[in-house]
Amino acid sequence: MPALNKLNALLTPGRNCWRIERTNRFGLLVDGSNYFGALRESLKLARHSVFILGWDIDSRMRLLPHPADDGLPDELGDFLNALVKQRRGLVAYVLSWDFAMLYALEREWLPLYKLDWRTHKRMNFRLDGSHPTGGSHHQKIVVIDDEVAFVGGLDLTRRRWDTREHRANDPRRIDPDGRPYAPFHDAQAMVDGDVARAVGELARERWFRATGKPPVVPAPSPGAAHDCWPPGHAPVATDLDVAIARTAPRFRDYQSIEEIRQLHEDLLASATRYIYAETQYLSSRVIAQALAARLRETQGPEIVLVTHRVQQGWLEQASMGVLRARLHRRLQDADAHDRFRLYCVEVPDLEPHCLNVHSKILIIDDEVMTIGSANLNNRSMGFDTECNLVIEARGEARIQAAIAAMRNSLLGEHLATEPEVIGERIDRRGLIHAIEDSTGDGRTLRRVALESGPELENIPLDPRLFDPERPVEAEILVTEFLPKEAKRPTAHGAILLAAVVVVLSGLAAAWRWTPLHDWVSIASMVPLVDTFTRSPWAPFAVVAIFVIAGLMVFPVMVMIGVTGIVFGPLLGGIYALAGAVASAATTYWLGRVIGRETVRRLAGPRLNRLTQQLARRGLVAMSLVRVVPLAPFTIVNMVAGASLIGFRDFMLGTVIGMTPGITITVLFADRIAAAFSAPSAATLGWLGLITGIAIAAALSLQRLLRRPGDRAAAGEP
Repeated sequence: MPALNKLNALLTPGRNCWRIERTNRFGLLVDGSNYFGALRESLKLARHSVFILGWDIDSRMRLLPHPADDGLPDELGDFLNALVKQRRGLVAYVLSWDFAMLYALEREWLPLYKLDWRTHKRMNFRLDGSHPTGGSHHQKIVVIDDEVAFVGGLDLTRRRWDTREHRANDPRRIDPDGRPYAPFHDAQAMVDGDVARAVGELARERWFRATGKPPVVPAPSPGAAHDCWPPGHAPVATDLDVAIARTAPRFRDYQSIEEIRQLHEDLLASATRYIYAETQYLSSRVIAQALAARLRETQGPEIVLVTHRVQQGWLEQASMGVLRARLHRRLQDADAHDRFRLYCVEVPDLEPHCLNVHSKILIIDDEVMTIGSANLNNRSMGFDTECNLVIEARGEARIQAAIAAMRNSLLGEHLATEPEVIGERIDRRGLIHAIEDSTGDGRTLRRVALESGPELENIPLDPRLFDPERPVEAEILVTEFLPKEAKRPTAHGAILLAAVVVVLSGLAAAWRWTPLHDWVSIASMVPLVDTFTRSPWAPFAVVAIFVIAGLMVFPVMVMIGVTGIVFGPLLGGIYALAGAVASAATTYWLGRVIGRETVRRLAGPRLNRLTQQLARRGLVAMSLVRVVPLAPFTIVNMVAGASLIGFRDFMLGTVIGMTPGITITVLFADRIAAAFSAPSAATLGWLGLITGIAIAAALSLQRLLRRPGDRAAAGEP
């Protein structure tokens, strides 16, 4: 692939970026200690507006590892609330991804209550669910008074603070629950001027998309401009252009934005000497093609990628880890001229030895640098919302020097070597030799080979499921519950359905967003259920409670977890399955009574096309919907009842699809309870084994549901 002409500007609005604006100062804040400290100082200077966008935001996290001693609270939520209270006219808008239940155990409970309901009226917090199924809000942005903006990979959440030394046992690295965590590496850019104002526009637009309401920010008083740049944090470059690049999926009336994808293709094609990247994930098809093409060239650039040695947890290893290993093997096969290296940061006395690299940075020669939220995976190229900042030297020596200094600073941190020494070695021997000449016994970069192992290689892993590049059309997941020949509904049926929908929606919302949410927990439910465990009527009582809970749209997984803890894995599993099936049957027939004609009339043509496809493949489709739930349990049951899915297929699909989930939930709940009551290595071992079995079962079911014969019979490729 021929390199682009660097005499021409590489960044082009409308192609690989949104806008190019001027900044007076550009700063690089490496690791949480630098970013969080600078952010707190900047927030204290806010006068009229604060915008915070994140993948996760935890009100309990502390920006400093010690008491601030500045008269303001230490925890983030209380700190922001105190700022808003103290400064009349200051408003704060905080937007966090409305996370999937997959992350429920890792997230703060009741964030809406803690950051919105019990805070000042000018402190606004919302969860961003404006995404296609499976997508996420992944931008990490803070904008203060439209004067200073922070963009990068760091969320304002737990387990992110660390110093550039990344000591294995730093006692200051404690999460809000008082538990220590491993070293963590990331980075954030800091800009001001017109770039900050443009990022402020982006934040306002995201708030509007997520909530449907534009943020209301008081206009600053004339002549009230002030400097929100944190004192003591010198910029690495001044007076330069900065581009803003985005990713956003197609959703509702909004078209897709793939500026970051095009940006990476253009940047990788432009390199002549070095490509240096730090990334949490490495699985992008676009990136793999571009890097492999450059490696095949006789005089192509050196390519150095820094990531972590293993993905976090078994699930990531069995999904993103396998995809990364496959990409790595592809690049090794293309590396005919020994110009490719994949490194992890090895930390002495740390188990499992390598640093958790979470940064998203790409540096091309001394010419271009991008930093932001986008990883080198498919999701960041087209599925999640992302934001990156980009600076381009265009041959200007002072900007080239600033880009080189930032690269050398990052490498110096990883290699425990002075940046100036790294820079001199790169100029003399090249990037890879400079790294390997600097490798020592302390903190250093180690070359890694990503071998996923035969047990994982044999998994039929579909990137479209684990790392999608595009939103999956809803029509593919669930199609047409209703027949085209259905009769027109009666007015009575329409009124009845509307009333039921209003009541069920209200109950579902109440369990999630009101103080009733406090009841939706295993801790609160266990004592209630435990009172009748010794009664001979216990099995019937459990089934009855499941049915009543289903009619109230109470979360079924909470009930399953409680049953597992109270009755143990064997009886708990049997009772939970019986209760879930009884609840499903009851709400299925409720949907059947309301009538498919009424549902069809109110659903519209798209849902009607959706439901017919599901009805044609009832058993398989119901199993899939139970394995990958797309809506609350009760709602799915009612829609199925109002569709053409037969009762036999519905019940069999429910049993087949829910059995793996119920089994793992009751076993996991039982072992968690055992771990608290009698912690031991054996208990932890059982937890790991149970998790592995559940994932393997889910993947096997996925393979079964996607057999080539089934696809051919359905007329699919």
